[in-house]
Amino acid sequence: MPNDFQPTDMLKDYYEKWISVYKEGAIRDVTLAKYQMSHMWITRLAPELRLCDVTRVAYQQIINEYAKEHERQTTMDFHHQLKGAVLDAVDEGLVPRDPTRKVIIKGKTPSTKKTKYLNQFELHTLLKSLKLDDTINWDWFILLVAKTGMRFSEALAVTPNDFDFAHQALSVNKTWNYKAGGGFSPTKNKSSVRKIQIDWQLVMQFATLVKGLPLDKPIFATKEKVYNSTVNDILTRYCTKLNIPVISVHGLRHTHASILLYAGVSIASVARRLGHASMTTTQKTSLHVIQELENQDIDLVMRSLSNLT
Repeated sequence: MPNDFQPTDMLKDYYEKWISVYKEGAIRDVTLAKYQMSHMWITRLAPELRLCDVTRVAYQQIINEYAKEHERQTTMDFHHQLKGAVLDAVDEGLVPRDPTRKVIIKGKTPSTKKTKYLNQFELHTLLKSLKLDDTINWDWFILLVAKTGMRFSEALAVTPNDFDFAHQALSVNKTWNYKAGGGFSPTKNKSSVRKIQIDWQLVMQFATLVKGLPLDKPIFATKEKVYNSTVNDILTRYCTKLNIPVISVHGLRHTHASILLYAGVSIASVARRLGHASMTTTQKTSLHVIQELENQDIDLVMRSLSNLT
């Protein structure tokens, strides 16, 4: 970035320019929006802070103030987004020395989280109750996400062309930009481009459903604006009526992963199916399942060892 800033200029102005130069066009719109939100917080928390005054104490105070209204993980994300710009300012001689060194990350006590997944019986109860008519509706969308583990934006972008009924596969190669009024967008990352094997029942159902539909048009995103709250509201009504834990569309993705792991599918295979960039992501999002399976493994190890006498 051209060094058109002086040490006496404001941190908020430098950060805004830094986002424009280094992030716009290089990251997804959803991620860019997070950086822009961080800039809003910098403007709010330190409107008069000059670059030359960004000391360790000043930086820690920004983090502390942010942490008062956010949980620790969110505060950590904010810190990482701001740190990149601040370290560049250090390299350019605008900030005297690294103020991010040894920063302490705090945060509000995490709120009680909603149940992220259903067990196999609960999922079966949900799917059995769906109103699967002869025409496309959101119940079909719920079924597709539950059986494939796709992200909301990926499932919205599915077209008839993406189905390979002969080989029982569904291609994921794009997303639907529902947050910005529609249109196809790239996937979250390279690992998200994948083929998902689907069961014969889903093949038969969707082969009939998509017959006669435009091959390159989204099956579900037929209107300009689509909201995930629409599907979440439908899910909430079903879950409440069936007396099972209320989950979101994203919770169906967690459910899909959990059921596969309980069935003995390897973490590597589940990660590929979900389009995770690494198995670490799968492990983090399915930690509850992995811990339970590890406990079962310990029991199995103990039983096996006791039989050696």
